[in-house]
Amino acid sequence: MGLTGIQIFKLLPKTNCGECGVPTCLAFAMNLAAGKAELDSCPDVSDEAREQLAEASAPPIRPVAIGAGGRAFKTGGETVMFRHEKTFYNPTGLAAVIASDMDAGALDTKLKEWNALQFERVGLNLRPELVALKDVNGDGAAFAAAAKKIASESEFGLVLMTDKMDAMKAAVDVSAFKKPLLYAATADNVEEMGNLAKESGLPLAVKGANIDDVIALSDKLTGMGLKDLVIDSGAREIKQLFQDQVAIRRGALKGGNKSLGFPTITFPCEMAGNLDMETVIASMLIAKYAGIVVLSDFESESLFPLLLERLNIFTDPQRPMTVTQGIYEIGNPDENSPVLVTTNFSLTYFIVSGEIEGSRVPSWLLIMDTEGLSVMTAWAAGKFAGDAVAMFIKKCGITDKVAHKELIIPGYAASISGEMEEDLPDWKITIGPRDASLIPKFLKDRAK
Repeated sequence: MGLTGIQIFKLLPKTNCGECGVPTCLAFAMNLAAGKAELDSCPDVSDEAREQLAEASAPPIRPVAIGAGGRAFKTGGETVMFRHEKTFYNPTGLAAVIASDMDAGALDTKLKEWNALQFERVGLNLRPELVALKDVNGDGAAFAAAAKKIASESEFGLVLMTDKMDAMKAAVDVSAFKKPLLYAATADNVEEMGNLAKESGLPLAVKGANIDDVIALSDKLTGMGLKDLVIDSGAREIKQLFQDQVAIRRGALKGGNKSLGFPTITFPCEMAGNLDMETVIASMLIAKYAGIVVLSDFESESLFPLLLERLNIFTDPQRPMTVTQGIYEIGNPDENSPVLVTTNFSLTYFIVSGEIEGSRVPSWLLIMDTEGLSVMTAWAAGKFAGDAVAMFIKKCGITDKVAHKELIIPGYAASISGEMEEDLPDWKITIGPRDASLIPKFLKDRAK
């Protein structure tokens, strides 16, 4: 699929200028081959070499950008069948359907409700990206008006769903700045949809009755010069859709089938009679291998688990999930509240912060960067050693927030207390529980 480091090196200028961040062109070539560098980092590469390298290094599934602004995202760009082989790059986009005949007041209320569905997790803001606007009555004016309102008054990206060319053109005229996905080119309208997508520079979905139809349509559209495609195999039965998703991914990655080298869009909203079942289907599709999943609605009880699943699947398996180093306030602490410290492994943070919150004792929780390692592992690796923790305490700014100097360290790291007392002579080092479940009792007893 891609070029080797030596093959890339032959196309580089060999100036060893170091502008790319590494000392030699050979080292830069090796980073390019490993996906650890961008070609744009080289200031001297020729246009001819750039074209060759861009073509050779392009992922087998084309990345497609959809939307603009805060919720813009990319779908596709994947290079492996299984996450553990390397990683998955661009998380599945989540969409919900709006009918074009919804009145403006109800639409405004719905958009505000959906916009509020944002969840804080591991220092990240998890939220859905898309509204799928569906033309339900062929009223082009109403379709365009809804598209304009969604594009102008919300952060959401758009999927414009209509088979009426007049309605699609009207909606594109008022919402193209939001870079919507046009859905969909079929055997009946492929040339018209293709020309509209080409003229507007917007991504286009392709819908076939089966994978063979999709191949024929994508070949025709790429022959017209279109590159940013999203494909829908047309399956609306769970088993067939699952098979299609795997076949499309395998065909692009293993079979080198460029006609299938695009992200997919799927519609659980058309496959189930209630949102609960849609959510079950969506959970399967996030794992195997949908680029976009369209639901009938967003509800927190179904959206939150899908967002967490997506977060976990699209996290690099070679890098532990972490939270940002810093000071975390739990329960509105004041200058007399206890101060605890632990590592930035996300599971450690959520367990410890949850137990502190459950204790109802307002506290300061200091999170130290240990490269995502747990307390025991970080201590064994020397990343949660006494001198390192002491240095973090001095620099983190906690002394500006509290009137006392007592620090509670994890019980599993009790052995670092002596070294910390030497490096922090003004501080009292208290050894906390070994098990996080004992934190509530520990804090409550301490507060008495």
